[in-house]
Amino acid sequence: MAEKRIILGIDPGTVVMGYGLILAEGKSCSMLSMGVLKLDKYSDPLVRLARIYERIDAIINEYHPAEVALEAPFFGKNVQSMLKLGRAQGVAMAPALQAGIPVFEYSPRSVKQSITGNGNASKEQVATLVQSILKIKETSKYLDATDGLAVALCHFYQDSKPSSGGGPSSWQEFLRKNPGRVH
Repeated sequence: MAEKRIILGIDPGTVVMGYGLILAEGKSCSMLSMGVLKLDKYSDPLVRLARIYERIDAIINEYHPAEVALEAPFFGKNVQSMLKLGRAQGVAMAPALQAGIPVFEYSPRSVKQSITGNGNASKEQVATLVQSILKIKETSKYLDATDGLAVALCHFYQDSKPSSGGGPSSWQEFLRKNPGRVH
């Protein structure tokens, strides 16, 4: 019998954070949950970060994922936006790290490539394929929710491939191999 595991995928954001949970069993998977955390009602950026931490902590306590996958912030034209996204990502991974759950990071291009075969796919294309792959009948008006599922699926697909033996496979492995680099 194939081992069952839950993967939490997170699309960090400072206005809307998307998340999705899949149940992986062998080479197949199904959706458990997806949703968004809307943060636009909070004007204080620190309150937004606190809400992200609280929501991810609650999801972890409810679903007990075996792994967490996050979409990495990408460098655009606005450095301030990237810094804000980096903070959101850090706060989103903190509850997983605190719980000892392995955390994995994927670039937006990698996520799109693994779902659609095209690293430049639109959010709508990713959403359509995620809904097809996971046989989701419900739709979310927020593409961030399907982006969270896409990150979880990306990890599921990457995790089922043989290891290349390259760099660290998770934040925990990096921390374990580099004890003096992070304080």
